[in-house]
Amino acid sequence: MDRGVRKLQAFLDELLGDHFYLIMLRVLIALVLSGLIGFEREVKNHSAGFRTHILVGVGACLMMLLSLFGFESFMEYDNVRFDPARIPSYVISGIGFLGAGTIIVYGGAIRGLTTAASIWTVAGIGLVVGAGMYAAAVFTTFIILLSLIFLNNFERLFTKGGTSHLIEIVTLPDLKVNELVSALEKFDLTIKKVEIIKIENNLRNIFIKIERKPDLDRISLFEEISKVDHVKNISELK
Repeated sequence: MDRGVRKLQAFLDELLGDHFYLIMLRVLIALVLSGLIGFEREVKNHSAGFRTHILVGVGACLMMLLSLFGFESFMEYDNVRFDPARIPSYVISGIGFLGAGTIIVYGGAIRGLTTAASIWTVAGIGLVVGAGMYAAAVFTTFIILLSLIFLNNFERLFTKGGTSHLIEIVTLPDLKVNELVSALEKFDLTIKKVEIIKIENNLRNIFIKIERKPDLDRISLFEEISKVDHVKNISELK
């Protein structure tokens, strides 16, 4: 009986490896920390949210663990050099493609830069946790959440909610821009910029940046714009 138990224990030790419980702990910590940042992005309805940040953080942690523990069997050879930073360096440089997918350009406005930066940072947190630097990972997560939540509100307070609105209007080619301008002037709005982009199906995108007004009635403004002939869709981007 004892012999069978010893065989089973030996099999499990060989299957799990010497560092399984340490690896499991680090992956779980990476999941929690990256999930906290992803949850903040999810609440604010950004393109990369809870699951994306968890996958990036846990994946980066796994790559770091692979770099630390995955090649120990080769270390018995004198002609093999061990470089634990090799795989993480590729993770840091390669995660950029995922962040680039969250960046969206609407006319003169760019959205998603903060989310792209948070994805890149979560990859760093995963690598740090994988290396066993728990305190640094927790502190960094706290700083990131502080920046995303509180500093964003402080910035809005400091700038009084920003200085401009960006409105996207999808129209047919027959629309006259001066009619849109007249609709905006009824609300005593200052136009900062107008950009017209031709898109498919014989449609045009018109991006109008207007000065922000705290008492602006957006519903009434959109209703007035919708009355202009050949307007197909209206949305506020910023």
